Amino acid sequence: MDGQQIAKHNLRIMWFANFFISGSMTMVLPFISLYIETFGNFSEKYVQHWSGLTFGVTFVTAFLFSPLWGRIGDKYGRKRILIFSAFGMAFSIMMMGFVQSVWQLFLLRTFMGIFAGFISMSQAFISTQTPKKIAGRVLGTLQTGSITGQLIGPLLGGVLADSFGYADTFKWTSIAIFISAILVITTKEYRIEDAKGTKTSYTTKEVFKHIGRNPLLLNVLLISTLIQIAHFSIQPILSLYVSELHGPANLAFFSGIAFSVAGLGNLMMARQWGKIADRYGYIKVLIALLLVAGVVYLPGAFVTNIWQLVFIRFLLGMAIGGIIPVRVAYIRQEAPIAMQGEVLGYNTSLRFLGNVIGPVMGGFIAGYFGISSVFFITSALLLLSGVLLIAVIQRNPTFAKQHG
Repeated sequence: MDGQQIAKHNLRIMWFANFFISGSMTMVLPFISLYIETFGNFSEKYVQHWSGLTFGVTFVTAFLFSPLWGRIGDKYGRKRILIFSAFGMAFSIMMMGFVQSVWQLFLLRTFMGIFAGFISMSQAFISTQTPKKIAGRVLGTLQTGSITGQLIGPLLGGVLADSFGYADTFKWTSIAIFISAILVITTKEYRIEDAKGTKTSYTTKEVFKHIGRNPLLLNVLLISTLIQIAHFSIQPILSLYVSELHGPANLAFFSGIAFSVAGLGNLMMARQWGKIADRYGYIKVLIALLLVAGVVYLPGAFVTNIWQLVFIRFLLGMAIGGIIPVRVAYIRQEAPIAMQGEVLGYNTSLRFLGNVIGPVMGGFIAGYFGISSVFFITSALLLLSGVLLIAVIQRNPTFAKQHG
């Protein structure tokens, strides 16, 4: 196969691998707080706080390891890292089905963070074999695999949890992740070569200098943290919010609906946002998506029934669906191939930092001020991210015109 055929083959395989990984992860995320409740007779505040900590601790270790995996991927290839990541996550999640206490679950979630980042690494794997002019569309297509998994995962997880219990759902989930590892084995390592005369490797110091000389790229990386804080602040307590709105009947199933409906909106628009950004500019589309998502999130604080929440999360999914592929496509445009793994590793690390802060912050805010107050913070952070990018463009108009 020539390079183009290899790239198409890899995209198809990684679409299904991401589908299984995302579906598996979201099968269990909606009921982590409910799983914690089964370990003892705890107060609501205790469950909210530990839901945030247990949810977020995975991303502490992921934050530390992501740049390392990115640099190793640049040097030795990303396929090996992807296989290692999938097997490690599968083992960790399987063992969560046997835990007997909050501390055991907390420690396994910590261990799993070493192997987290499969989706982000797969984006780097596909990005480096994709021409710049179609990066948005291709990465948007890849994301639809993740989104489809996120759409089906919570619903299937809710049905399994209601039918077989939370512990057995973890065990079934690990099987799907093992399948992802096997799929990655069938891919072929390939990347587009830079123009002649371009360096084939960069030191970490040179990577930092490249990022520092590009204020737009630097801010796109930094706002990754704000976006993830906003997005993940509600995740671990969403099932508790559903319980407040709907009651205990089939709670895992309705929590799954609330989670997955955002994926439906995301699925409908991710590839379209990528195509639009390829045509009109990644930064322009990214700013628009951030501002719209901030406005859409706010009414979540005022809902009075489950279906109002479901509708708002659907609209949010449509708005937020393009943020990741557009952001990665912009990095693909601005970073040379030989350093893209490391730059995307820093992007992933900053995202994981937000994943750490968001659940903990959301859990504590919900515990002291109520769950609806989290929506105000989330909306403000998304709007702030858009405003920061606008400010960078205004301070650097010439640079923005050349690189936006």
